[in-house]
Amino acid sequence: MASRDSSLLGAKVRALRRQKNISQVQLAERLGISPSYLNLIEHNRRALPAPLLIKIAEVFDLDLKALSTEQDARTVADLMEVFGDPIFEQDDVTTAEVRDLAAHAPTAARGVLKLYHAFREAREAADNLAMKLSGRGDISGVDASRLPTEEVSDLIQRHMNYFPELEEGAEALWRDGRLGGDDLQQGLIHHLERAHAIQVRVERTSDMGDAIRRYDPEKRVLWLSEVLRRGSRNFQLAYQIGLETQVAALDRYAADPLLTSDSARALARVVLANYFASAVLMPYGPFLEAARQERYDIDLLGHRFRTSFEQACHRLTTLRRPGAEGVPFHFVRVDIAGNISKRFSASGLRFARFSGACPRWSVFQSFLTPGMIRTQLSQMPDGTGYFWISRTVQKEGGGYHAPRTLLAIGIGCEVSHARKLVYADGMDLESSQAVVPVGLTCRLCERTDCEQRAFPPIQHPLKVQENVRGVSFFAPVAER
Repeated sequence: MASRDSSLLGAKVRALRRQKNISQVQLAERLGISPSYLNLIEHNRRALPAPLLIKIAEVFDLDLKALSTEQDARTVADLMEVFGDPIFEQDDVTTAEVRDLAAHAPTAARGVLKLYHAFREAREAADNLAMKLSGRGDISGVDASRLPTEEVSDLIQRHMNYFPELEEGAEALWRDGRLGGDDLQQGLIHHLERAHAIQVRVERTSDMGDAIRRYDPEKRVLWLSEVLRRGSRNFQLAYQIGLETQVAALDRYAADPLLTSDSARALARVVLANYFASAVLMPYGPFLEAARQERYDIDLLGHRFRTSFEQACHRLTTLRRPGAEGVPFHFVRVDIAGNISKRFSASGLRFARFSGACPRWSVFQSFLTPGMIRTQLSQMPDGTGYFWISRTVQKEGGGYHAPRTLLAIGIGCEVSHARKLVYADGMDLESSQAVVPVGLTCRLCERTDCEQRAFPPIQHPLKVQENVRGVSFFAPVAER
């Protein structure tokens, strides 16, 4: 029997063929196979061999990523979250039905997601309008378009947070920019002056206003705030070099059809220039070697490469070079209200797009012990186990009166990789008692015995019992 992945590919082939209005006979002839064999592939009765997959990509002029089942899995996860909305409370939509929709009608599946985006935007706009009319809010500047941050997150995820050209650019800077000395900051400053005629000035906080970095392209002067510590100054210097030297790569990535607005394209350029800066401060080869030798000790890596905890975590998620991969991590950054401001996953863990995340994730518990590393062995409802490391980080403005923002960083991997991490030392990864049952989000989680549940699961309708109370309001209790 064909695997679920191969069956998804067969459905993709059929959908592509129909979109191009090509018959089975015509496609089979172009692929050099019999129509009956193609029919078996399209109906999930034969696996799709790699050589034939490459031929199909050539026939339809596709990047192989377009045929990836990873994208299908994300679509299924997004659709399940959509159908978890209370408006579908009376509709018994099953996971199997959603998988069939994503596999057999991918265009329709994406259409459903677009419609739901539009629905949410319209609903939020209506709420804002109601607040305005009642005198309780201001809706000036409301943008009904999709959030640029979401589009850029999708771009990063599609590339698995690995951009070879930017890696090559960072390595070229080390090779040609004479950065091999002990003082990286001076090397970067000299390179900006020598190669780009950009002068660097460190200014007082009072002169910088609310900015920590400001560049004047006419005067070709880069001003940096005195509040930036050494590693942060290096990062901003490398970022500026990225804007100067990686124009072609930044422009090409920013032209991706996923980005539908000028704001999204501008944000993508900033994010990718930041990626380049991280690759300069933490060169791929040396950083991967150090990570393996020190067993992914994040604090130690930060000290060695003079970067922050968050920067080191970010860099660990980018180690996806073919033949030289690091541990496949997921990464999330949240604030104390539970808002997710950054997310990426190479581990297979899904993040909620339209609703809150599971409060049992250790990243939220980090706020109870600021500055301390927390570890967690968790298990999703489908049985997949993950190992988490989380810690709070503080964003400082510099002076006594400057606000201090507390955020939490979570990074993790599948349990099968946990022994590669120093944080798993002394833990019994096989112990069922150490496992914390978690979910994606309340509406999609089947764990009805969770005391932190905020909404009923879509699989089980809400049953209110006047005379009996379970561990939570939404937890059913067996009758006696």
